[in-house]
Amino acid sequence: MPNIEEQIKEVEDELAKTQYNKNTQHHIGRLKAKMARLKDEAEVRRSKGPKTAGYAVRKSGNATVAIVGFPSVGKSTLLNKITNAQSAVAAYKFTTLTCVPGLMEYKGAKIQILDLPGLIKDASKGKGRGREVLSVVRSADLILLMIDVFETNIQVLVEELKTANLRLNQRPADIVIAKKTRGGIIVNFTTKQSTLDEDLVVEMMNEYGHTNADIVIREDIDEDQLIDYISGNRLFLPAIVAINKTDLVQPDYLKLIEKRLKGWTLIPIAAEKGVGLDRLKEEMYKALRFIRIYMKPQGKDADMVEPLVIKDGSDIGMICDSIHRDFKKNFRYAQIWGKSARFPGQIVGLDHKVRDQDVVTIIVKR
Repeated sequence: MPNIEEQIKEVEDELAKTQYNKNTQHHIGRLKAKMARLKDEAEVRRSKGPKTAGYAVRKSGNATVAIVGFPSVGKSTLLNKITNAQSAVAAYKFTTLTCVPGLMEYKGAKIQILDLPGLIKDASKGKGRGREVLSVVRSADLILLMIDVFETNIQVLVEELKTANLRLNQRPADIVIAKKTRGGIIVNFTTKQSTLDEDLVVEMMNEYGHTNADIVIREDIDEDQLIDYISGNRLFLPAIVAINKTDLVQPDYLKLIEKRLKGWTLIPIAAEKGVGLDRLKEEMYKALRFIRIYMKPQGKDADMVEPLVIKDGSDIGMICDSIHRDFKKNFRYAQIWGKSARFPGQIVGLDHKVRDQDVVTIIVKR
């Protein structure tokens, strides 16, 4: 029997020679599901094999940003300009041989920035220690794709990240799967589908070993989105793009690049000269979806100088967790002033969601 890598190659060859049309749709869907399953199995086997020296990174601050780019695009120069780190800088490839962290402070947030070795084609297959780099990227909260103004083929980076099960600026499909012990696969669509039908969903579920489950699909999706959901190991991360060395080109040339990369949040910079870095910091801050909360001790004025920085969508319970591990256990109630309060000083519980620049008092048991 062929080994797992040979099986993957066979499926890839079959997919490459099969033209997509109505008649081959089911066949291609099954092949895609089989290939995704085989690749997941191969990755699990690799993770159980001999360990190679990785990049040990201790997370710090309120969030982590990973700088991902080709070798020699200026990642280390950027890190040195916007953080307290000192990363080696030289005008030749592969200067950075390990992961160098730095800390950037902006609007009260402490943001960890990671300078990683450059990614190259087939990094996801281990080339250029790509697997170690990608494992660090998976721990980030935001990916900063950094490209050279003269080398703008961003799709190579995106494909390597995709092969490593990272999905940029996407969200999981609106699907619910409830496993059961009998009854087969029951499929319910709540909206019209462009490519999927009930039989194809059942075949793809079976390819992953699911034979009994109720599956509800609540939006129009394709085979790849269904596979991503069934696999359960895809990571969905926000990403923005920094175009470096833009001081070396004319504005018209830059406009052509921006047109070619339409759909991305693009920040033109010249890292060495410090150009565009304020906007880059602002875009990173926005992409990380931070909000600022001002704490008001009971009977005292609020601290309006040093806010508590937390993620958008946080509630009072999460604020308690970020202050002290005993706060939630001893929690009595909280008072809120600001956008999330129905009236100033509203008394709320742990599940109350806060909004940017709310003022919060937390009362705990003595």
